Amino acid sequence: MLLYIKSLYAYRGFILGSVKRDFESRYRNSLLGGVWNLLSPLATIVVYMVIFTNLMQARLPEVNADFAYGVYIFSGVLAWGLFSEVINRSVGVFVNNANMLKKLSFPRLCLPIVVVLGSAFNFFLVFLVFLVVLVVLDFSPGVYMIAVIPLLIIQLMLAASLGLMLGVINVFFRDVSHFMVVVLQFWFWFTPIVYPISILPEAIKSFVLLNPMTGIVSGYQSIFVYHRWPDLNLLLTPSLLAIVLFLLAAKVYSARGSEMVDEL
Repeated sequence: MLLYIKSLYAYRGFILGSVKRDFESRYRNSLLGGVWNLLSPLATIVVYMVIFTNLMQARLPEVNADFAYGVYIFSGVLAWGLFSEVINRSVGVFVNNANMLKKLSFPRLCLPIVVVLGSAFNFFLVFLVFLVVLVVLDFSPGVYMIAVIPLLIIQLMLAASLGLMLGVINVFFRDVSHFMVVVLQFWFWFTPIVYPISILPEAIKSFVLLNPMTGIVSGYQSIFVYHRWPDLNLLLTPSLLAIVLFLLAAKVYSARGSEMVDEL
């Protein structure tokens, strides 16, 4: 593990340069450039606020604020967006960069790291827009926002570990990438993003609580909607799973990583 860390640090310039090139390539030949990365989430927030607050008159239990349900949904979408982006991009990261892996000599782990950093940067931009909207609506979470940091650590560790493991497996079994598209669609609705978990029957609620993203998404919603600390009991499952997946991903990469180039 220490050897991997040293090699990644030695190639830190390559990693940061790749993140920058990836961001710039998204908006090449675009008049507004990276501004689109801010306008898109802003438009989404406005849509949620207008549709669910004004048109559908949706309300949440325990919260009387006008925009609470819109904030509730976007908090969940924000958390899910980072998680799904890391996994979706990580699954195909080795296959999509096959030519680079064959022609250049560099630690293969650089590629998943680039994915995680790039996705985290996109999340940060959307997060800033979200915070500005909350301040304008007088719905700022205040000191509770500090709890986003441990949530992010757990979330990124979970997504990066799962993504790395699937990315390696996808080199040998290309159906993995297609399979995960379907899995993530079901996983989204299996996570309490557009509905409060409190409205579910007890039997279904117990099943949903096994979902590691339930605790993470609920943590974001606790901070931004209910203005309270995340429930530590709900974070136990994703925390333990993140550690297990990290160890499992390290084992899979160590066992099959050297064989990937021959399969690409």
